[in-house]
Amino acid sequence: MTPPIVAQRVTPGNAEAVAELLATCDRTGRAVIVEGGRTLDGMGGAPTRADVALCTCALDRILTYEPRDLTVAVEAGMTLAALAGQLQRERQFVPLDAPLRKRATVGGTLAAGWLGPRRHRYGRPRDLIIGSRVALADGTLARAGGMVVKNVSGYDMSKLYVGSFGTLAVIVEAHFKTLPLPERRRAILARLPSGSAERAVAHLQALAVPPSAAWRVTGFHREVPGDDGDDGRLVVFLESTETLMERATRDLRSVLGRAGVPAATIIDDGAYDSFERVCDALIAPLGERSVTYRELGSPENALPRCTALMALAERRQLIPESITDIMNGDRYLRVSDRDALAFNTKIDAFDDELHTEAPDAIVVAGQTAMRADLAVWGEPPRTLARMHALKDRFDPRHTLNPGRFIGGI
Repeated sequence: MTPPIVAQRVTPGNAEAVAELLATCDRTGRAVIVEGGRTLDGMGGAPTRADVALCTCALDRILTYEPRDLTVAVEAGMTLAALAGQLQRERQFVPLDAPLRKRATVGGTLAAGWLGPRRHRYGRPRDLIIGSRVALADGTLARAGGMVVKNVSGYDMSKLYVGSFGTLAVIVEAHFKTLPLPERRRAILARLPSGSAERAVAHLQALAVPPSAAWRVTGFHREVPGDDGDDGRLVVFLESTETLMERATRDLRSVLGRAGVPAATIIDDGAYDSFERVCDALIAPLGERSVTYRELGSPENALPRCTALMALAERRQLIPESITDIMNGDRYLRVSDRDALAFNTKIDAFDDELHTEAPDAIVVAGQTAMRADLAVWGEPPRTLARMHALKDRFDPRHTLNPGRFIGGI
């Protein structure tokens, strides 16, 4: 997939400048691609036209923060790491768990609708947002919601923009409810002996104090801490009070022992770093010789499904590595080969076979030259016609990110 050449790059300094730029481009027929930290460029399709690249990185301020009300309003170009640093001073946070948080922006994370590993506990990005300000293609600045957690009757327009990949509007401001920062964080790593993975996963899912995040990992040795056993390895992330942390740790070690896992490593200093490394690994490419797929599903069958997809890759003589989100059911499969040329000869046929087995699997990372031939969004949804109609309503001239989203939207 070769992105079109961008003739002009612009970094507006405020929402009004964004709106003015969009109005001019819409009026003169120039297509605009929207960029934040570009951390999720490997997700979805390439724009079919790109006359102007609009970078939101200069929109990087906290606009309003009310710690006592647990609300914050930020500009869309602020990085997740910068937002976390500001909120941490008041022992608060917003769980936007996108990869590469030092570069990832609030707006880009929302536009991509990235589903983080703690959403079973804290909610999805669209659940966390309580208000927004956007610039429409014609230059109109529109608000939705506000700074109160429950102040929307009818459909909350802010949620419509989450996951639309910047094809309906440019998010310039987002309002969130914040959460109290957990007292303690702890990561636990464990090698999985042969035959122990399914038992360990089942026990983890049934814990009285569930982990904030838990993964079964195979491969990804450069990206994710720990060593594989015959069934891979576990990375578990706990967040709680001081008292509950010790109970959760005891319970976890107990169920791992019953599953046949003989030992576990506890990490307190650097626990969040271990969590981040797994998040970052989800989109880590191996140059031009890998593609990473994500399939969403049920936690109950996540491990068998992941095993089946890995076997499919092996039959195509590709090297499979996997990360299975135990609490949410997401499966990430990175397939690669020793060099890009060999990989490119195999990936097209594998992509076809994969989507026969997993129609909804999407590409979240990959720099291969064959990307344009892949079903990066999987099987088109039944609602595709309505999505096209919505695009035509919001952006009649298809000024914003044309071709970037599902079905060439």
